[in-house]
Amino acid sequence: MHVYPFSAVVGSDDLALALSLCAVSPSIGGVLVRGEKGTAKSTTVRAQAALLPQVTEVTGCRFACDPAAPDPACPDGPHPGGAATQTRPARLVELPVGATEDRVTGSLHLQKALSAGTAEYEPGLLARAHRGVLYVDEVNLLHDHLVDLLLDAAAMGRCSVERDGVSVSHAARFVLVGTMNPEEGELRPQLLDRFGLTVEVAAPRDPQVRAEIVRRRLAFDADPDAFVARWADAEAALTRRLAQARDRLPQVRLGDDALVAIAEVCAAFDVDGMRADLVTAKTAVAHAAWVGRDEVTREDIAVAARLALPHRRRRNPFDEPGMDESLLDELLGEQPPEPDPDGPDDSGPDDSGPDGPGAGEATPGRDDRGQGSGAATSVAAPAEPYRTRLFTADRTGRGAAGRRSRARTTVGRTVGERRGDTGPIHLPATIRATATHPCVVPVAGTTETTHGWQVRRKVVEGREANLVLLCVDASGSMAARQRMTQVKTAILSLLLDAYRRRDTVGLVTFRGDRAMLVLPPTNSVDVAATRLRELPAGGRTPLAEGLLEAAETIRRHRLREPDRRALLVVVTDGRATAGPDAVARSLAAADRLAAAGIDAVVVDSETGRFRMGLAARLAERLGAEHVPVGEVHADALTTVVRGRAA
Repeated sequence: MHVYPFSAVVGSDDLALALSLCAVSPSIGGVLVRGEKGTAKSTTVRAQAALLPQVTEVTGCRFACDPAAPDPACPDGPHPGGAATQTRPARLVELPVGATEDRVTGSLHLQKALSAGTAEYEPGLLARAHRGVLYVDEVNLLHDHLVDLLLDAAAMGRCSVERDGVSVSHAARFVLVGTMNPEEGELRPQLLDRFGLTVEVAAPRDPQVRAEIVRRRLAFDADPDAFVARWADAEAALTRRLAQARDRLPQVRLGDDALVAIAEVCAAFDVDGMRADLVTAKTAVAHAAWVGRDEVTREDIAVAARLALPHRRRRNPFDEPGMDESLLDELLGEQPPEPDPDGPDDSGPDDSGPDGPGAGEATPGRDDRGQGSGAATSVAAPAEPYRTRLFTADRTGRGAAGRRSRARTTVGRTVGERRGDTGPIHLPATIRATATHPCVVPVAGTTETTHGWQVRRKVVEGREANLVLLCVDASGSMAARQRMTQVKTAILSLLLDAYRRRDTVGLVTFRGDRAMLVLPPTNSVDVAATRLRELPAGGRTPLAEGLLEAAETIRRHRLREPDRRALLVVVTDGRATAGPDAVARSLAAADRLAAAGIDAVVVDSETGRFRMGLAARLAERLGAEHVPVGEVHADALTTVVRGRAA
């Protein structure tokens, strides 16, 4: 199998540097690669792994113990001082998004347990990745229970297994490399902070560079042997440079002035905790070794800060990643670029900015996203999000593990047993069933039979992730500035709650004379938040069209993910004013949703002293929970419940 040469990758300078620095100093903690699809993220990671120095290990040790410092608690140990050794290439272990917990951490060797009655531990992927690279493609789609396992292993450098009669702990120190497309969702902050460095990659816009990328890829596909041979010298030079940088690393001096400069930078960018300081210091030392210096300079600190700090400045998924480059230059004493000699354009004020004339005001005749109807529209900004009530789907589902609705999942508490060929083994139930009702199985190659095992699987109950589809009324009745701000804040808060519960989200809006799927179901709540902020309000209220568009979106999503249940959140005041028989058509659409068994919540945006109660009537037809917009807040619910009790 041919691996694309690392030195032949085009347009990924920051990514190549970050991977090289982690290869020089694995204690940096790995790299998170964020970027749009088709930008050679996976190709670059796999290519760089081929350059890593070889690993020397104790012969026969399944946990890759270093002969110079073997793990005293190694399950295959203890290893004597003169144990035989072997050398092999460094491993790149890929962790699939759909891997099971047993495959990641290891588990009881089932065949030996059932045939010989011995409890022997079978190592998992974390043991195989020890002293190598653990690569997770689409790391943002990893299930929560696997994320927790990675967090524990990355923090402790060990993997501990306590289940099914197995009690094992072994070393698991690895460089964690993950790739992700931000459009598919963000990482949990806990895992995000575990990555030492982060790199944003994008496809180059220079036609010459793009042409060169295609040219090299076609050459590799046409004749991999010739292409690899063409870059062999450059690959060998990189390997030598990595080895030399590793040898130089212990001699690089990190002076007190450099340490203070690192602390000043981290404090100025207001990062949480001390991990940012530690990672920046280690990265600066590695960069100095990489470029051949014996002492850390401010240039090394600047490079390290640009790689180590941007992802640690995000406080919630709606914050934009990145950092203020000019502030970094100022802190490190670098001169800012010379101003434009022509000076700024003084031809007049720029009316296109957020503070220009008419910003946020009604714009007559505006036809935003093709939904205008000649009426005035306005764009209101949401306030800071808050903690919301927990809305769940009814009954018990069987979708992917998450944190919202009750479901039969792969993680949680064991509530029963079942027959089957897949799923975790329920060992006590298996032994009990075999002892009371052993099955007879034929012996291969003979006419004899023997007693077999009655294997039972666990029935586990936990929480699942749902599709949270927001169906938002953006008509003229919602256009009052204070009212729309309150509604957008509630929706933004629901999006934040969906992010924390690992839900898929979608956004349908209706105004004018039609409804529109503004955001198809996605895991990227920050994209949904961006679309929400840009959402204008104005025109008539096509409530029926909005409900029908929501029903069609849920139907299509069920075809792709039949086990993921939908939770429809309709945000409206209940008015229907677009087209003939608008009210009757809206109620008919609500009846259709109710007949389809779709769980729903109606967030009533009607405010003021005198209310028509149309949203409550809509909720009744939907079979949905009716929630006034002011009661979406979790604290508001507490107040309401106490008030009713009083």
